[in-house]
This record gives sequence, structure tokens and C-alpha cells, in this order.
Amino acid sequence: MNIQIKGGRVIDPAQSLDKVSDLYISQGKIIALGDAPEGFEADQTIDASGKVVSPGLIDLCGHLREPGYTHKGNIASETEAAVAGGITSVVTPPTTKPIVDNPAVVELIKDRAERANLAKVLPMGALTKGLQGEQLAPLHALASSGCVAFTNGRHANASSLALTRCLEYAATHDLLVIFQPQDESLTNKGCMHDDTTCTRLGLNGIPESAETIEVSRNLLLVEQTGVRAHFGQLSAERSVRMVMDARERGLPVTADVAIQHFLLTDENVNGFDSNFHLIPPLRSQLDRAGLRQALLAEGIQAICSDHQPHDRAAKEAPFASTEPGIIGFETLLPLSLLLVNQGLMEISQIIDKLATQPAKILGLESGSLEVGRAADICIFDPEEKWSLTAETTRSEGSNTPFMNFELKGRVSHTLIDGQLVYQL
Repeated sequence: MNIQIKGGRVIDPAQSLDKVSDLYISQGKIIALGDAPEGFEADQTIDASGKVVSPGLIDLCGHLREPGYTHKGNIASETEAAVAGGITSVVTPPTTKPIVDNPAVVELIKDRAERANLAKVLPMGALTKGLQGEQLAPLHALASSGCVAFTNGRHANASSLALTRCLEYAATHDLLVIFQPQDESLTNKGCMHDDTTCTRLGLNGIPESAETIEVSRNLLLVEQTGVRAHFGQLSAERSVRMVMDARERGLPVTADVAIQHFLLTDENVNGFDSNFHLIPPLRSQLDRAGLRQALLAEGIQAICSDHQPHDRAAKEAPFASTEPGIIGFETLLPLSLLLVNQGLMEISQIIDKLATQPAKILGLESGSLEVGRAADICIFDPEEKWSLTAETTRSEGSNTPFMNFELKGRVSHTLIDGQLVYQL
């Protein structure tokens, strides 16, 4: 199908492009920007006047809950939420049931994603068998099956020797390893940041050292093995500073932070609302300020949603007994645009963190509107105000503190490989 996207503000950080222009698509590819190719006849025209046309967003961490936890969500429902948020590719962790530590599970996920025919699902494979931190998972076979990276998630790697062997193998085959750093002994069943608010509320706290100690150890092993590494969903300013220092020394490391950690702090837990129960926890105002500063200083390469749908029962209990996590696919873009509205960043910088840089981290050809690339495209109105409600969310979960919150910036169209998969 031939599609013309007409009169939009085309922003592509990969090409340093920001101008009002037309964009032309044929056979799933972008074939021209500006003037129409000779002989081009549009089968469909999308009027993007007053809107931004950008590369499709790439979310570096979104839990789809399938297989194994379909009472919380499934690939069809969650990818529907993703495309409604302008997300064209979702990286999903291996913490399913069964765990993604063999090619059969990868094939199952890919089959369900193809059946849904919405957002592209990019599975992460388990770094160790069963995420137990002991035996190396079959990384080469998992990569051949379609895994884009490998992680042990927030499960402990108790043996530094075993972790070293895993990283050496990954480095030999140029595989990307993603760390979600957490020292379980220091976490000690805590449920929020260990600070004065935590003490006042009588809740068990999680110190920032539960994250920073693991970041430090992992960086030392990255330096020793030379593996390509990414640190996902960091929450502490000190963690990000360590990664920034490592990059300055030439280590092949990158980092992302979930959007909620740029906006909220531990003080938001005051009302014991379980929608503020997150792992890693919301940190202090100083941490939030440090994360924002690092984002501006290019110390943080990407912003993600860390989307985690839950059934209602998982959040209906005393705060400490609830399951951590919030949904975020549909709110990722408008919440990120809050940083623009607050004067911290430009729209082009936000798109860079949501699309261009995630593609570079994963080694994907997407994340750009360059001629010849796949037509994965997000069209949104940066000025439109709206609210997400329990009735309108596409996700199976409704667990978010941003429910009924006035948002600014709304996706109107999402295209994947030149196919219109979402239209407002």
C-alpha cells in the first residue's frame, strides 16, 4: 500500500531533521521525504497538520505477562496498549512462566506476537538457566531464535565467578547483556526508598546501596570481560554517575531510566497508594534531580516505561503486601513530554531517548525515518489534552498513579512496516 503522510512536523534525531514535510511510504518502507517520487499515487493519505511525525517508539522494558501470567495481561492486550502509545517495538523480559531460557519459549512468544499483529515483540533471553544465577543458558541458540539481549533480571547472581563466565561467553559472541541491578540481601523485602518518609510510614526501606553495589560489581566485570552492557531501570543518581564515569573510560555501557523516576519521589507514597509501589522504588528528591541532570548530560541514553500490568487483587492489600509495578505503554509519551512542558528538554530530545537511542542500544535498523528504512512511525499531537481511564486503557491492568491524570500529548496514528495498526 502507498501512503502519504501530509503536512506534519517530521522529527528524526538520527538525521538531525526537524521540519514540516510530507512523507511517502510504499511496500512497508519509507521511500521519500518532501517531494513525491515520480509516479507515486497514494492509496491512503494521512493529514498530519499540526502534529509531529516521528520514528516509532522503542520501549526497552515492557512486561507482556504471556506465557504464564495471563490473568494479568497477554501479548494481544498489551501490544494493543503499546501501539495506542505510539510504541512500535517492545523489549520484553524473560520473567515469564516458563522462563525464556530455551528456544521453544521464544518461538511461542514470537508466534503469539505474529498472531496479534500489532507491536513488534523483541524477547530478552535468560542469562542463566531458570534465572538461578548458576548455569549459563543456551545464549547462542536463544539469539538464533530471536532474543535481542540477555538478562538475569532482578534475580541474584550470587556467584561472581558464574556471572563472569556468562559475560565472557556473551562478549565472545558480541551479545548484549542487560543488568537490572539489585542486591537481594540489602533489599530485604523492603517496599520503598529507605529515608525519612519510609521511617515515618513504618515501612521497610530499600537503601540506594541495594542498587549501587550491584552496579559497581557489574561495571568491574564489564571492564574485565569487555561485554556490551546496558543498565536498565536505574533509580539512584549515584548509579547513573558510575555508569557515566565508565563510559568516559571507554566501557561499552549504556543506561535507561523509567519515566516515573523522573517525575515522582518517595514522598508520593504518603497516602499508602499501592500504585506507587515500584521496584526499584521511587527515590528521594535529590535522586530525581540527579537523574534529570544526567538525562540532560547524555548520561542516560533512553527512557522506558517498565510496563507491568497487574490484576486488581495484586494491588488490593496493605502497601507492603502488594505487587510492585505500574502500567505505562499508553502514558510513556505524554509523561515524557512533561519534561518538555517543564522546559527541561526539546521534543526532538525526547524522541531521541524514546526511539533513536533505544534502536542504537539494541543494534536495530529502526528508530529513524531515513529513506529505505521500515515505516515504523508514530504520529502525535503534542498539544492535545486527554486522560487515561480504567474504561479506556487497552491494557488488562489499570494499575497506575496517572489514571485520570490530565496528560498533554496524544498519539493519533501508529504505523508498523507501513501498516496502520492504530488510529485514534
